[in-house]
Amino acid sequence: MQVRTVGVVGKKRIDLVVRTAEQLVDWLRARQVECLVEEELAVCSGLLVGCPRQELPSRVDLLVVLGGDGTLLSAARLLAGSKVPLLGVNAGGLGFLTEVALEEMFQVLQQVLEGEITITQRSLLDAVVWREGKKVASHSVLNDVVVNKGVLARIIDLETRIDDYYLTTFKADGLIISSPAGSTAYNLSAGGPIVHPALGCIILTPICPHTLTNRPIILPEDRTIRVSLGSVYGEVYLTFDGQVGYRLVDGDLLEVRTSPHRLSLIKSPHRSFYEVLRSKLRWGER
Repeated sequence: MQVRTVGVVGKKRIDLVVRTAEQLVDWLRARQVECLVEEELAVCSGLLVGCPRQELPSRVDLLVVLGGDGTLLSAARLLAGSKVPLLGVNAGGLGFLTEVALEEMFQVLQQVLEGEITITQRSLLDAVVWREGKKVASHSVLNDVVVNKGVLARIIDLETRIDDYYLTTFKADGLIISSPAGSTAYNLSAGGPIVHPALGCIILTPICPHTLTNRPIILPEDRTIRVSLGSVYGEVYLTFDGQVGYRLVDGDLLEVRTSPHRLSLIKSPHRSFYEVLRSKLRWGER
């Protein structure tokens, strides 16, 4: 992989991220690599020249994300349909997706420039909302699509079909439809399984189901999940990667399937998925 231009996005108004972006630009320029910083981050610096965020996928060979998993999820939506690889540098919180520690960034980038790095592919999910036969919302997500009731809403009925086969009607607070990469996100908090991100599958996890026998189910990645919203008493929302929200109404149909596109992630050379699990979930500690 030849890298001539690197894009940088990051968590705005965080002093550590702004300083790191400035150092990164200087480091890359010293190696004759052009660096484009998204406008909002550049404004926070005052020393950097910005590039419109939406132009980055078409202008860079690599995108560096400075922040936590939330920042990376936003960048993943930006790159949907693009083959530009993404390097997640953990300058934020938990960091299941941003595997590279801040102090490792320049070492890993040097390996990237020398072509000594592993790129892994992560599945994306495409979600579409249909209302009276018309498409009213659509997004690609890396982690999950979640149907959730509002604060004052009652338990909601979610008639769920896999392809054309009826599965069940979940009576619950909501439903999580997750990719393997998203298995360690909301899915994990709701009692769903941890799935290795290299596997091809889709995970369905009900949120606080009224029927105790309802359990998460793992489906092949080539299936289409169709969820119909029954009578609604109160507000019901659909969220994409926990960052973009959309209000649902009676009769809405949600369709989710594995995207034909993949997200290219640069893998940390210093830790495996299992080490990340042990570290983040504190396995083995007493």
